[in-house]
Amino acid sequence: MILDAFNLAGKVAIVTGCDTGLGQGMTLGLAQAGCDIVGVNRKIPEETAEKVKALGRRFMAIQADLSQQDAIETIVTKAVAEMGRVDILVNNAGTIRREDALSFSEKNWDDVMNLNLKSVFFLSQAVARQFIAQGEGGKIVNIASMLSFQGGIRVPSYTASKSGILGVTRLLANEWAAHGINVNAIAPGYMATNNTQELRDDDKRSKEILDRIPAARWGNPEDLQGPVVFLASKASDYINGYTLAVDGGWLAR
Repeated sequence: MILDAFNLAGKVAIVTGCDTGLGQGMTLGLAQAGCDIVGVNRKIPEETAEKVKALGRRFMAIQADLSQQDAIETIVTKAVAEMGRVDILVNNAGTIRREDALSFSEKNWDDVMNLNLKSVFFLSQAVARQFIAQGEGGKIVNIASMLSFQGGIRVPSYTASKSGILGVTRLLANEWAAHGINVNAIAPGYMATNNTQELRDDDKRSKEILDRIPAARWGNPEDLQGPVVFLASKASDYINGYTLAVDGGWLAR
């Protein structure tokens, strides 16, 4: 039955940045589909852990600063030691800095690029090595952005990092498909999260955004649950290197 292809029972997923918002929403979607979760965050995601455990799934918390590369290898080692294996990686953790391009600082560039792009590549590399050692393939889902396709304003390093996610997703898919590893990405549109609270509180700016979205609403974390389960499951076995926009039609406008 086709619905069996979406079943993630017995799978273990590493999800970075699962404390709140989109990361928490995707984590709960994976848990509802049967996944046990390894959450990687700067702090312990107590609320997410409770919600995952309430679904009858295991949750392991790893505290790490993903902008520092020395944390990467230990994440996989700890996950495997506790959970026995890894089947899925969701690279969700990210940050943004807003400043005019003419005055944008090197620190703001490096802070964003190190977390949003460099850590994604090297954590994916470490997890892919584990997938290959297990001999059963695996799924990597990167979190891109509308700014993987558009330029934006006042977010130079964020745009560069998310454009890079689109490209590195394709590169890794090309190299690792032969190992049974699918690498794809999700590009969320305008979502009702803490990061967009200021925009949503600005009636004029919020109306401008909603007027362009064919679905005529802000997205929410639950809107990413179906896409992430799909890309993490056998249902997407023949999808490689694709970035799926979950944007209410924003890019089609």
